[in-house]
Amino acid sequence: MVPVSEVVLRCEGLRKTYGDLLAVDDLSFSIAEGETYGLLGPNGAGKTTAISMIVGVLARDAGTVTVDGRPHDVHGTAGKALIGYVPQQLALYTDLTARENLRFFGRLYGLSGRELSRRTDEVLEVVGLADRAGQRVDKFSGGMARRLHIGVGLLNRPRLLVLDEPTAGVDPQSRNAIMESVARLAGEGIAVLYTTHYMEEAERLCDRVGILDQGRLRAEGTRRELVALVGTGDEVVLGVDGDPEAAAQHLGRLAEVGQVRVEQNRLHLVVDQAAKQLPSLLTAAATAGVAVRSVEVREPDLESVFLHLTGKALRE
Repeated sequence: MVPVSEVVLRCEGLRKTYGDLLAVDDLSFSIAEGETYGLLGPNGAGKTTAISMIVGVLARDAGTVTVDGRPHDVHGTAGKALIGYVPQQLALYTDLTARENLRFFGRLYGLSGRELSRRTDEVLEVVGLADRAGQRVDKFSGGMARRLHIGVGLLNRPRLLVLDEPTAGVDPQSRNAIMESVARLAGEGIAVLYTTHYMEEAERLCDRVGILDQGRLRAEGTRRELVALVGTGDEVVLGVDGDPEAAAQHLGRLAEVGQVRVEQNRLHLVVDQAAKQLPSLLTAAATAGVAVRSVEVREPDLESVFLHLTGKALRE
């Protein structure tokens, strides 16, 4: 539990329905100063709805949100002034330069004069675009535009930075640069709420992770705490020739197999003490009529936890 004095964001009992659809159901979590919290979930889990309620662009049916101890909702401005929101869809003017974009959005935050100029220069340095300040955004690479987009969210020196899929559609080098920037910002004391479809980003960046599925928070904790949820289970990946669906049904009946997922011609099994169980798994696969052409054993990680809790891969 995060000490009250350190909490920047606190959500309690958030709920949102659309007709008969319960999109978010009793969602509660908190984020401390300098902490990066990953909110993970498969498509349709309720992440976008949750974020929209948190930043104050969508009214909630129930629950409370406080930012730095201040109540926050769609009608208030005090909480919004403490939030930097970077949505998945780019919101930049491509016919303006990087500096012109920042100055425009800075004015919307109420900045002007020397303060606006100083803050614009600071943000350009933070996102590594000081040498491209005079270049039009339509000449930027996807990664550069994403970094400028994050820069817009930093203009008001937020206490809470909300990043929704900040590396979507960018090259590996740009992804790495963005992740380094996020880690640096958290190190400076900003609370970060981070959503991603890349599990390796969550593994690398997030101090704690919440797993959202069908609108409910299924589990949250540090990587170590979440991995403990799957016990001693390892993931065994069998590359097979034959009928993987039939083999999955057969292997799923084994007592030592906790879960089975088929991905093309590969079987993903969650197994207790995989090294000891491999001979019986291979025998069972042969009995099911498939030929095993490759075997891989993976120790539990966040992907294993996610699969265990939701029955889905993160990027499905």
